[in-house]
Amino acid sequence: MQTTSVKLYSMTYRQAATYGAALLFAAGNIVLPQLCHLIPQGGLILLPIYFFTLVGAYKYGWRVGLLTAVLSPLANHLLFGMPPAPMIAPILVKSVVLALAAGYAAARFRRVSVSLVAGVVLFYQAVGSVAEWGMTGSIMAALQDFRLGIPGMALQIAGGYLFIKYLLRK
Repeated sequence: MQTTSVKLYSMTYRQAATYGAALLFAAGNIVLPQLCHLIPQGGLILLPIYFFTLVGAYKYGWRVGLLTAVLSPLANHLLFGMPPAPMIAPILVKSVVLALAAGYAAARFRRVSVSLVAGVVLFYQAVGSVAEWGMTGSIMAALQDFRLGIPGMALQIAGGYLFIKYLLRK
């Protein structure tokens, strides 16, 4: 398993760059889902609303990730009606858990690897699914990402790793 050291940051809420980065990643989380929704069930299969939250939190810290995690689903819902209102709470929970887990993993291990990114993705999905089950009372709804979203999780792992390693070298 290859592990790569990269420059990781931990931005604070007092830095303007934190908000700029969060806005850029949130914009990515707005554009990418729109592209994925061109494919039938693309949002359910590819889970695009989480991608830039993962990248932002891992590269720039949990604060950027948290801002991106909260802003992305709310902006998408207000602009495009997606995700539908009943899904906002479960998506927000998963997004927040993702931001915190990615920020923690980056700060704790100070490197990026496929296995670390995979661990983050599986962790947020597992915790988020339990929370969704508690919110909806439906185990089928809670496990939907594991039933349909495996391609999306794989893209988060491979794409997130590559994005952090190669495109965000700075």
